[in-house]
Amino acid sequence: MRATVDQLQCMNAALQEAIKALDEGEVPVGAIVEKDGRIIGRGYNRVERLHDATAHAEVVAIGAASSLLSTWRLAGCTLYVTLEPCIMCLGAIMQSRVDAVVYGASDPRLGAIDTFLYCHELERAYRYFPQITRGVMKEECGQLLASFFRNVRNKS
Repeated sequence: MRATVDQLQCMNAALQEAIKALDEGEVPVGAIVEKDGRIIGRGYNRVERLHDATAHAEVVAIGAASSLLSTWRLAGCTLYVTLEPCIMCLGAIMQSRVDAVVYGASDPRLGAIDTFLYCHELERAYRYFPQITRGVMKEECGQLLASFFRNVRNKS
């Protein structure tokens, strides 16, 4: 499936958030929440800076969107994230009732979206599951992550 112009613009905005994380020495993952063509939440990994294991890009962006809308229910919203969400972030996505998730690079080690068991069990429990679009700007998102981890390994 080919990405739409809107998807590319939103994923590019998420990628800009990931670059902010990179600039702070964080794992470069960025996310935005979009509603009705407008970005209503932005976030990037802040785990190291905040000393907070829950400060993943998705959680930060969901929190910002919820604050702006003055509600925890993000129906009608799409989350764009540069890396496939982990199980914690998928939980936040489910709790906030985000309608759709668009992600760039897959995470075969920690990604939770494409793990059938998680998706099947969560959909059964919540009676809903967000629409998923995979691989939007996956090369750009993946290259940023690969470069970061290559630099980390070279410093060790």
